[in-house]
This record gives sequence, C-alpha cells and structure tokens, in this order.
Amino acid sequence: MITADLMRAVPLLRDLDDATCEQLAATAADIHLNPGEWLVQEGEVPAFYVLLSGELEVTKTSGGEAHVLNHYRPGDAFGEVPLLLGSAAVANLRATTESRVMRLEADDFHDLMAASERVASQVLRTMSRRVADLQRLALDAPTRPTLIVGARVDVACYGLREFFSRNRLPFRWVDPDEPATRAHLPSGAQGPYPLVVLPDGTVLHQPHPREVAEHVGLQTRPGTDRYDVVIVGGGPAGLAAAVYGASEGLCTMLVEREAPGGQAGTSTRIENYLGFPTGLSGDDLSGRALQQARRFGAEIVTTREVVALTPAHDGYTVTLDGGDAVHARTVILATGVAWRALPVEGAERLVGRGVYYGAARTEAPGTRGKDVYLIGGGNSAGQAAMHFSGYARRVTLLVRGPDLERSMSQYLIDQLRTKDNIHVCVQSEVTAVHGTAHLTRITVRDRARDEERDLDTDALFVFIGADARTDWLPGSVARDERGYVLTGLNVAAGAWPLPRDPFPLETTAPGVFAAGDVRHGSVKRVASSVGEGSMAIALIHQYLAAPTSPPLPPADGAPERP
Repeated sequence: MITADLMRAVPLLRDLDDATCEQLAATAADIHLNPGEWLVQEGEVPAFYVLLSGELEVTKTSGGEAHVLNHYRPGDAFGEVPLLLGSAAVANLRATTESRVMRLEADDFHDLMAASERVASQVLRTMSRRVADLQRLALDAPTRPTLIVGARVDVACYGLREFFSRNRLPFRWVDPDEPATRAHLPSGAQGPYPLVVLPDGTVLHQPHPREVAEHVGLQTRPGTDRYDVVIVGGGPAGLAAAVYGASEGLCTMLVEREAPGGQAGTSTRIENYLGFPTGLSGDDLSGRALQQARRFGAEIVTTREVVALTPAHDGYTVTLDGGDAVHARTVILATGVAWRALPVEGAERLVGRGVYYGAARTEAPGTRGKDVYLIGGGNSAGQAAMHFSGYARRVTLLVRGPDLERSMSQYLIDQLRTKDNIHVCVQSEVTAVHGTAHLTRITVRDRARDEERDLDTDALFVFIGADARTDWLPGSVARDERGYVLTGLNVAAGAWPLPRDPFPLETTAPGVFAAGDVRHGSVKRVASSVGEGSMAIALIHQYLAAPTSPPLPPADGAPERP
C-alpha cells in the first residue's frame, strides 16, 4: 500500500504538504512487477508513474525496430509526456528486475501539478528533455525502407507492394525505367524485375512473398506440431479468436494467406466501430489486434494457406501448402470472403494493371490528378471513394442499383455528398474494359437509358460483393449453395453425427467452428465478426471440457454440400 512516508522518500515529492500526500496516497495504485513484465505499452491509456524500487527499460518503436531510450531507476518519475500532450502512451515500459511502481491516474496527476509549483516546474523541465529525446530518435533512427523495383504494369510488382502495405512493412517503390532509379540501387543490382532490396543490402530477384516474409522476420512455419486451436484466416474474426484463445491459455496458431486484417484491413476508414468515435482505418484495427495476439503468445503464420482438414485421433490434421501438417484439437474457420470477379471479358488480364479489387491503397498516390472509377454501392466502395478523393481529380462511383440508400450506411452517403470531386452514377454498369499492357478505357452502360459511352481512365476499383471460398473443405463440413459454412441451428439433423446438439458456431464436423463472414447467416460487419471470433473461443472451452471425446467424423460417405 502506498503511504505518505513512502511518497516523501521520492525526491520529486518530498516537499508536498501532509494533506496532499495523504490525498494522493489514498488514490495511488501500488504495482508490483516481475522481471520481463510490461508496465505499459505504446498506445495504451497514459498515467503518471514513480518507480519505488527495481528497474524499468524504456523502448520506442521507430523505423520498424524497437530502440532502447532509457532505463528508469528508483526515484524516477515518468508518464507526464502523453498526459500533458493529450495522447496515448508514447513508449514501452518493461521491468528488468522485480520492481515496485506507484501509479497516479490523470486526474490525480493534475491535482499534483496544481498542488506544488516546484513539482510542476520540475515535471515540465523533464518533459521538455524527453520530447527532445523522442525528436532525436525520429531523426537518428534508421529510416531506410525496403526498396521495391518494378514497373507499375508488372502484376508481380503490384503483388509485392500490396504484401508490404498489408503487412505494415515500410517500403519505397521505384520504376526501373525512371532515370533516378539507378541512384537508389546497390552496386550490381539489376533485373530481372521485380526485385526487392532489403535495408541490409540483400537483393531478392522476383521473390515470392513467402521468401520476403522469411527475410523480414515474419513467421512462415508452425512453431510446434500440436495446438489446442488452429485458426484459418486472419480477418477480424480470426484475430479476435487468436487474442482470446492465447490470452485464455490455449496453444493457438493463426494461419493467414496474405496479411492479417482480411478485407476489413483494406478499409480506409471504419467510422461505426464501437469505441472509436472518430473512426479508425482497417489497417490500424488489424495492427492493434495483431499486436495483442502476439503479446499473448499466439503464433501468426503468414503467406501460408490451409489446403486440407482431415479427422485424426482427438482432433484434426491441418495441412498447409508446402506439406507442413499440425495436429489441432479444435479448428476455427475464419477465412472470410473474397472479392467477386468483375464479369467482363479481359478484366482478369488487367488485374494489377489498372483493374484492382478492394481499396488498393498502394495505388492511391498514383491516382493524383486523374479520373478514377469505382464499381459498387456498399460501405467498402463509399469508404474507398472518400479516400481516393484526397488524391484523384475526380472520383466516379458506378452503382448498378437505383440509389445508395439500399446498400450503404447513411453516414457515408452524407460524407460523399460533401465532396465536390466525388460523383455517383446510379443504374450504371461497366460492360467492357480496354487496354493491352494497362487499362486505358472503360465502357459504361446507362441501364435507365440503355446507352453506352467510353470513358478514359487507367484506374478501376471493383467492390461488387464477395463470395466464400470454401472448396478446400472436406465434405464433412456442410455448406450452403454459395459455399458459406453451416453452423449451429442451421446444421441439418441428418448431417450431425453426435447425440448432443451442435454448439452455436459449430459446423457439421464436431470441434470445427466457423466465425465471421464465411459463416452462413452472419452479419457482415466488423463488430459482429470480432464478437463471433471471441465467442468461438468460449464455445471451444465448453467443447474441450466435455467428458468424452467425440468420435471421428466419417472419412467416407460424409455429408455432401446441400
């Protein structure tokens, strides 16, 4: 327990009067830390701290690396910077030895500053020095990003740019045909393109994203051969399951083919997510969730795809592309959905060459001063239109239906109307795309007038809905006619092999659960996906606590897709 005498032993607080000491001691938290335990991490709610005993290491992430800023020792006070700037915590604090810390919440800190002019003056001097240290770190920290060299019309180069962007890896892209490019390349680096030049000078020629992932330190292989739960897919549902599974003691692995975040991770702005009144980007949401999952010990395996799920004793064998196989007591299917292809001849040939699915944030700067077109009337299209309006000269939203009200949230419709360079064309559809090496023109049909016109553009972004990609699942996991996985009450009696009823979110294969957009009947919202991911973990605990293990799902004669 914090006492007034204990506070007066701290040089900063020794001159406080009795009433102030007693008041602060009554509200201060007494925190005991073991070696390696975090006191606070970047982005958390700030507070004011005084180290009473032990030692804390101060680190700050910059340029993709953690840099040690300082070590706090008994008597040091800290935490004033974010409190006085009105920001979240700006550094990480972790105990290097057994430590004891006094914590004052924001209101108590401000009371302390008001109670003593000497304390306030000393805190402000300390704050000034620490802000200068942070500025120096920003200037001195290595900022050399990975260099991607390739033509804009090179599909492989586009894929690498998307991989780096989606995985929050700093990079710079240059075109080999630009005269200034040669100055950025190390000696002897030349095609075939695309090539990746890592910060240490390593050059990778035409690399697969998995090769890049291994070089930059992302996990691409399972760390063990047995897990309590394997999560297939890293969207909001999968990340939520990883956070709750690992935090509740389950040995957890998440497998993601591209990058954590799923389709939500490509959203430029989510403004109706609970708790974020000013909104947040999908990238920010997925980055925070990924950090949480890793902090609790979940394994995040990227650039890998689950290709088979087969029954085994006390669980399932999960096989990854490349042949790696692990045993899972339970499985969560959180693969989400994939963008529906534009049903226009030649569109697939131009993907990455002017035709893009999703927001393609890496292409946004390249649209500066141009006319770009988006197809779709849902929230994803509206959010992307708002994002591109900050770059493009003109953004045209092509909507097949008669209005936006049937498919888009009202707050987005209202925002679109405030942008002079965003134009909405209802009852319009793209009937043709033109271009050889790159998109040059599109043909748009006015459905109301039954008229067509050609429009010059080199950027077309497609948001026409999505489908579940579940063909890889065994027949024992029943799906509807569109490939969405059946769970809970939607499981037909003849397809369920056990005497008990299936748990909510449990599929026709006992111990295999589905969460998020891939599940039949799901609400296609980020918040609901997060809820289902966490709910799946609660159901897995019930499943694992069952007195007897369920029998293996049938290998032959399994229920077919209805």
